[in-house]
Amino acid sequence: MATIEILGVPHVYELTYSTSSHLTLVFVHGWLNSRGYWQPVISRLADSFQCLSYDLRGFGQSQCQITTSHIERTNVMVTNDGGMSGNPFNSIYTPAKYACDLKILLEKLNITSAWLVGHSWGGTIALWAAAELTNLVHGVICINAGGGIYLKEAFEEFRSAGQRFLQIRPRWLFQLPLIDLLFARSNVARPLERYWARQRVVDFIVANPEAALGTLLDSTTEDEINHLPQLVSQLKQPVYFLAGANDQVMEPKYVRHLASFHPLFDNCGDNVLEIPDCGNFAMLEQPDAVANHIRYLINQNKLGIRI
Repeated sequence: MATIEILGVPHVYELTYSTSSHLTLVFVHGWLNSRGYWQPVISRLADSFQCLSYDLRGFGQSQCQITTSHIERTNVMVTNDGGMSGNPFNSIYTPAKYACDLKILLEKLNITSAWLVGHSWGGTIALWAAAELTNLVHGVICINAGGGIYLKEAFEEFRSAGQRFLQIRPRWLFQLPLIDLLFARSNVARPLERYWARQRVVDFIVANPEAALGTLLDSTTEDEINHLPQLVSQLKQPVYFLAGANDQVMEPKYVRHLASFHPLFDNCGDNVLEIPDCGNFAMLEQPDAVANHIRYLINQNKLGIRI
């Protein structure tokens, strides 16, 4: 574990040793998660590729110390136009701004050749970064990520529910008996190991309040959602999507919808791979399948074969 400053914010990251490959795999975690969720996949790939994982700004350990009183005092309300009342910093939480953070991180670490692997919200950040770093990023693999369809009532309810969800985060939550069992079963096809369930509880509690709500709101606006298909369609690099067959958060049909805007889709979904018996945390539920898919896709593209 190491720390590097990006625009005044300390970012914690882990970088494995260089390999004979010139590529670095850069792993971008999802909302309310942290870099550690990639470890099962990285452990299976580090012999072939250098791997970089990091905590996004405001999540995991990439933040200033947050006290219990700070979390309990924070009560940011969603306004009618989708903004945040009392928070002047909401514009810094768009996927594009997080892509800028990633660009600076790669520059500071002298990484010049990479594939980006993003989970859920992290997949959106990876897509934005690929559009910005056309010479550096050779491809993107989105895991449990899709969308690009704005349904007004559904998104309003989602944002409202997300706000309520974020307001119930006292530090003592982690001390509740069996609370980890709830997180072990949430949004997965089969219960996670309790280690990862406890980690989900920790990441949920320690996420910076402004960052947690700001990223939720700024990534689910009508403009942001409607721009996703255009973003994918304009990418010159190969873009692949791994979907969980049992994912109820990002259902395979929504993954295929976003994937269909990339030329690799080729009318029959050639750039979408569905993982059986898998929910919304593919890298924890099916790490072997995820690692094997990543290795195969990169090697095939290295040979000039587009799947």
